[in-house]
Amino acid sequence: MEIRRVQITGGSSYIITLPKDWIISRNIKKNDPLGIHIQSDGTLLLTPKITQELQQKTKEFDVSRISKPPYLLQLLIGAYISGYSSIKITSSSRMSTAVRNVIRSFTQLAIGPEVIEETDTLVILKDLHNPTEMPLYKTIKRMHIIVKGMFEDVMRALHIKDIALSEDVCSRDNDVDRLHWLVARQYNILLQNASLADKMNITIQMASTCFLISKIIERIGDHVVLIAENTPNLIKSDLDRKIIEKILIASTLSIDIFNKSINSFFKKDIKASNETLESLVTLEKLCEEINTLALKQKGIVAISTGYIIESIRRTGEYAEDISENVINYLVAEEL
Repeated sequence: MEIRRVQITGGSSYIITLPKDWIISRNIKKNDPLGIHIQSDGTLLLTPKITQELQQKTKEFDVSRISKPPYLLQLLIGAYISGYSSIKITSSSRMSTAVRNVIRSFTQLAIGPEVIEETDTLVILKDLHNPTEMPLYKTIKRMHIIVKGMFEDVMRALHIKDIALSEDVCSRDNDVDRLHWLVARQYNILLQNASLADKMNITIQMASTCFLISKIIERIGDHVVLIAENTPNLIKSDLDRKIIEKILIASTLSIDIFNKSINSFFKKDIKASNETLESLVTLEKLCEEINTLALKQKGIVAISTGYIIESIRRTGEYAEDISENVINYLVAEEL
């Protein structure tokens, strides 16, 4: 860290010199305007970017060098999350059907990217969605509603023995993933251009907390899918109804912890966040009790019951992580 001393000029203006290496690297000339942003912690952000416009960046992938199409999907997702506004996919020869299917799947999964140009050897994707128009708070709330609905429906499927309903739950996970990618993309864009924080009416610290919570909700969604995948095995079996009732009780407690942790986030309630941490102890004891009963079952029923209970417990633990992040953020905000 370089130390620069503040000087006074004209009797009332405070000035400080800027590092020459930084000036050269940013190609800043005499009389060029610089933007100064006061951060929530009191620090100053100095940037040559004085507009709140999104920076247009292009990422190019040559599929001739990519042997496995699924790898291309990961690259496209990575470019999207990193904040690239345009993605160019090229090939030295005619693109295969597998590659085009991957590109089509990506545009269906991600929010914003659309094909704006296409030839036998070229596809250009352009992000038509303005991330500043989708508040992070609303995205988090939407993710919570979807995952909460998935969790409640999979437990209802177990209760009324509806395999079709459990299968429907699995199909909704894509909606959770695409919203999480959007949050990750918005967060990375903010890191690259902090001046957009004002336009999005959010601080970098809050955006970071939203990103962490989004990731946790996405993981909870994955565990709900795992529950849904194992539920048919219990529905088809003659599992003791008492065990199913205990599973339903544990799931109710788990989703209650999840709901309270999210509510404490939106209400900025440290006390409520701490209360969710205390509820986890009760959930863990109940899950241990059910696991003991599950060990007495046979084959696939015992295994599936174990997976379901573990995912119910993990949902509660992830909800605890949300509460911890909320507490950390609120304490920092007070400072």
